[in-house]
Amino acid sequence: MKQVIFTEFGGPEVLQLVDAEEPHAGPGQVRIAVRAAGVNPVDWRIREGQVLGAHPTVLPSGVGLDAAGVVDEVGEDVDGVAVGDSVFGEGSSTYAEFALLSAWAVMPDGLTFEEAAGYPSVVETALRLIREAEVRAGETLLVSGASGGVGSAVLQIARERGITVIGTAGAANQDYLRDLGALATTYGEGWVDRVRRLGRVDAALDLAGSGVLAELVELTGDPGRVLSIADLGAPEFGVRFSGVAGSVPDALAEAVDLISRGKLHIPVEKSYSLADAAAAHADSHAGHTRGRRVIVV
Repeated sequence: MKQVIFTEFGGPEVLQLVDAEEPHAGPGQVRIAVRAAGVNPVDWRIREGQVLGAHPTVLPSGVGLDAAGVVDEVGEDVDGVAVGDSVFGEGSSTYAEFALLSAWAVMPDGLTFEEAAGYPSVVETALRLIREAEVRAGETLLVSGASGGVGSAVLQIARERGITVIGTAGAANQDYLRDLGALATTYGEGWVDRVRRLGRVDAALDLAGSGVLAELVELTGDPGRVLSIADLGAPEFGVRFSGVAGSVPDALAEAVDLISRGKLHIPVEKSYSLADAAAAHADSHAGHTRGRRVIVV
């Protein structure tokens, strides 16, 4: 099968498309014929060699955590899914023609494989951040870097829970944030004052790692209610770095519910082939994403 791997840490150029042995489903796993794989910032952070405790890396390594496809092998101790089911979920080395998933759900009706591949890690992360920031109905959450996949999910889930969201993004994504129910403003010079004019801030999330943690602490008045998934220097500001996933099966179940009720939709901004994985990583690293990027197999 074709698979994207890297044999050394580095930039996008270290990614290689190779012929590899097919994996086989072990206990608690399903194997899918991959139709699409989600492109997440954690993918290129791992490729760069960043020390992420939740994702230790042994070289050579495959790439990718999220995927959607058709089940073609079911491991031992697995119930509720059968060969031929269309599923989406989280596993390992998903930039490939076949991949193993350790958590999955049957895809909701009307969802394409490309769309489905963009949800698993994104929804888990969004739910975890809202929970860890202890944001409640009636409070206001500031999201820095709000137009990407996690931000798109946070905005919609927060709105469903009665939380007001202020989102920062580039000028081109202001209408997009408003369409998702956020109070929108641009980043750049004067952004803190622009946020203050939109209202108080009870909690804040740093999704972009753009060096704004001091300002987020200032706006909330409490570093304990600021979280980052993008700045490894967060503890220097008294801010938590959230990098360890909670229950992915629970997150997938909530994603299915929200999608089925029309309460969650994350658009696919751009699709890439396996051969173009390096370009997908370069674009993801550059930021300014609206929704998700996916690899189509």
